[in-house]
Amino acid sequence: MSHTPRTSPSRLPSRSSTPVPGRSPSRLAPPLVRPAPSVSSLRVYSHGSSVMHSPTSMSSPGTATPRREGGESSSTPSITESILIQEPDAEVEIMDGEQGNASGQVDTRAGDEESKKNLRDQLRRTLSKKESFTDDSKIRQRHREKAAMIRDISHTPVERYPPRQYFVLTDAGKPVFISDQDANSDGVTSMIGVIQALVSIFLDDGDKLRCINAGSTRIVFLLRPPLYYVCVSAWGEPESITRFHLEYLHLQILSVVSAEQLRRMFEQRRNFDLRRLLGGAEPFFHSLLARLEWDLAMSTSSLHCLKLDPILRKSVADILVPTSRIKDMLYVILVAQGRIITLVRPKKHSIHPSDLHILVNTIHSPSIINSSAAASWLPVCLPKFNSSAFVNAYVTFLPRTNGQDTPQVPSSPQGPAENPVHTESEELSVSDDASSRESLPVGISSGGPTDIGLICVSGNADFEAVRGWCDTVSQKLAHDGLLKTLSNAIAQGETEYSVSDLGVPGLRHFVYKSRSHVQITMPVFEEPYDNDEEKRRLITLYQTVFDAIHAKSGQERTLKLQYIRTSQESVMGWITQPFELYLALSPHLPKSIAVSTANTIARWVQKEEKRLFLRDAPVF
Repeated sequence: MSHTPRTSPSRLPSRSSTPVPGRSPSRLAPPLVRPAPSVSSLRVYSHGSSVMHSPTSMSSPGTATPRREGGESSSTPSITESILIQEPDAEVEIMDGEQGNASGQVDTRAGDEESKKNLRDQLRRTLSKKESFTDDSKIRQRHREKAAMIRDISHTPVERYPPRQYFVLTDAGKPVFISDQDANSDGVTSMIGVIQALVSIFLDDGDKLRCINAGSTRIVFLLRPPLYYVCVSAWGEPESITRFHLEYLHLQILSVVSAEQLRRMFEQRRNFDLRRLLGGAEPFFHSLLARLEWDLAMSTSSLHCLKLDPILRKSVADILVPTSRIKDMLYVILVAQGRIITLVRPKKHSIHPSDLHILVNTIHSPSIINSSAAASWLPVCLPKFNSSAFVNAYVTFLPRTNGQDTPQVPSSPQGPAENPVHTESEELSVSDDASSRESLPVGISSGGPTDIGLICVSGNADFEAVRGWCDTVSQKLAHDGLLKTLSNAIAQGETEYSVSDLGVPGLRHFVYKSRSHVQITMPVFEEPYDNDEEKRRLITLYQTVFDAIHAKSGQERTLKLQYIRTSQESVMGWITQPFELYLALSPHLPKSIAVSTANTIARWVQKEEKRLFLRDAPVF
């Protein structure tokens, strides 16, 4: 028997919905702060930019309108028949992409001014002794010395992978989010003060701090005024990867508090404590960081779809087309195992991959998937669609069939005009959630392996109409036997495949991205990548090759073939017009075998393309 969602006696949204002012803030346990290295040993990277761009003024928040946005600036919707919006391929990363009028603030509390002045002086003395970062003659020389089409990349894998630390603070120095909740508050206060002082030094000089290298540790900064994002990592990955993580963390925050709300709040009160609005949203952030560790679809700005029989996929998609009496429907998405089964959308209307990842991460966070409620009604901002407004997402996980053809349909809850659907969550601790996710290769939630989620994203659609239609869809899927077929395929492992299916000797793993579909496919992780440390090492190698191929970290130009050889494996990256391919082989095989293996993989994926990718889906 399914449970009826309980409604809150008040008008406040649930913890799974967007927090509102007035709620008591959640306690943020500060992170463990390691002893800071000597300033004299730091290598600081920055990019001078005397031009600061003020953020574009946006309309007042409300229901989302069909306007897509890139970053913080609005743009006209592109007319395209593709399901996903493809990220433009830039030859080099835009170095001064941090938009906004960033103004550094340094507290002038008693006792702090002198110490910060000393820090400024010492940092400037250190920088004056360092070799100029703008001198790229050595980089150019390395490019001239390349002797073959396949370029070897020097890479030394680290021996261990300590947890990355993430910090979010306001430009007034107030903490917003700390990833490590086991550190003491004194350490957090000191760290936040140092971060703010470092950023302010460069902003005062008309510059922007990008990263600091201290031995094997790299500290990456991302400025999205009025918020500063920082990641501390010792994994040896390229700077662009951790910067990408910080971008996603920014998008997840915007999904809870829209960019327009953020701008107005900090215009009125520069020292506003954002934790008041984000109280209860921390599980979304921790879930996102766990996914970013494993999910290569997020790293490649693409989508990872469930491997499925194309006839079954089409039959399910046809049922998901909404009726004409439901107005303002934007997307209908079916997900399982953290991956997309199918997606139904309006005609000539695409969705950005990052919006999909934010949406999937939100519904798979512990406060949603572990809820005893039958359904949730969530206001959520999709930043790439419209960063100044919210859409409504009706989320329900379809009942498991257990051999039965007719599922139990949840009874009617109160609509959002009365009280939002309240998901009573037995909230898991973040540490338990993180540990349960570490063994999952693509950020799959800790829910049951056959859980199938239905997401209906709408603008001003009537709640009762959406709920009733979703119940009808659930019944139809069960009546036609499609829900049972889907559940059986997932439970029996038919949605996964192994490298052994290709029959290529020496091939250990690969990631194939279809550039036209903006989707990836990859086999399951098997020996020798059947433990967390080995997976992290391989993923870091993939990310290094990806960064080099796309020249994400300021390389002089892109190259089609990149190659890394370590004592454990050889990793090659290859980019062509239709696809990108990253593969791991035995280190004893020559490069010629790597090239022939890549061609074999490309032919196999082309043959299985209908099963591996969401090639087309109904539109309405």
